[in-house]
Amino acid sequence: MTTVEDPDLQPRAHSRFARSGRALVAFAALTLGCNAAALGATPLVYVDIYDRTDGQMLDTLAKSAERYVVGTPGHEYAIRIRNDSGQRILAVTSVDGVNVLSGETASPEQSGYVIEAGGSVQISGWRTSLDRTSAFYFTDLGDSYAARTGRPRNVGVIGVAVFRELQRLQAKPEFYKFTPPEQAREERADAPAAAAPESRDAAAPARAAGIVEPKTLTSKLGTGFGRDEASPAQRVRFERASATPAETVSIQYDRRENLIAMGVLPSPRYAQRTPDPFPAMRFVPAPR
Repeated sequence: MTTVEDPDLQPRAHSRFARSGRALVAFAALTLGCNAAALGATPLVYVDIYDRTDGQMLDTLAKSAERYVVGTPGHEYAIRIRNDSGQRILAVTSVDGVNVLSGETASPEQSGYVIEAGGSVQISGWRTSLDRTSAFYFTDLGDSYAARTGRPRNVGVIGVAVFRELQRLQAKPEFYKFTPPEQAREERADAPAAAAPESRDAAAPARAAGIVEPKTLTSKLGTGFGRDEASPAQRVRFERASATPAETVSIQYDRRENLIAMGVLPSPRYAQRTPDPFPAMRFVPAPR
């Protein structure tokens, strides 16, 4: 696919994008420019986790400056990112320490989603091509994509590294030609993390590495490599204004019982009182 980008035409290009339903994706690290202007007090983006199975946004819980959501095993979910700034941003997104676009162990300088000013994107799965994704779903750690590819250490966290775009004055439009999707797919085929896992037993590599105990694999919640879905995207050019993110968002997730044990959620009320062995005890009634 060939994409033509002209800064003067971005508003119209964005409206066409909205009608076509295609996500804008900046693949690979791009040339870095000078630092952007000083950050304002308001966030650049807002990140929410949407439970696709229940059809509702998950409540965000806070403890010691950390953010958490309760995940339900088996439920599919999506990451919703809204750009609240006045310019395009790049959102490098990770789940369980894995880049959701490339399958690489996540790092801020990698590829991400480009979001127009005032726009938003819903990331519903691991991107397997420019046209398809495999759905995110909450699952046991041993069934998570990260564990099944030998990387169980960072399961349970969703991250978004946000970059501002370098602003340049241009005397005339510039045109950029990008790698055709067929060639891009061939190049990505060599990356082992980008392919669907062959085995559903990730406990073996984790146990061999001495990273976690077998019981931990079934109690901790992770994100699985789910059903194949249509999710069209196109490549675009994005030049970062800085080498480091302007903003980083981190949201942790786990089972309800684990978050209760961590003190993120309050314990159930019945656990805060002494149980009564005879709750219906009464005096003997007189015969009628």
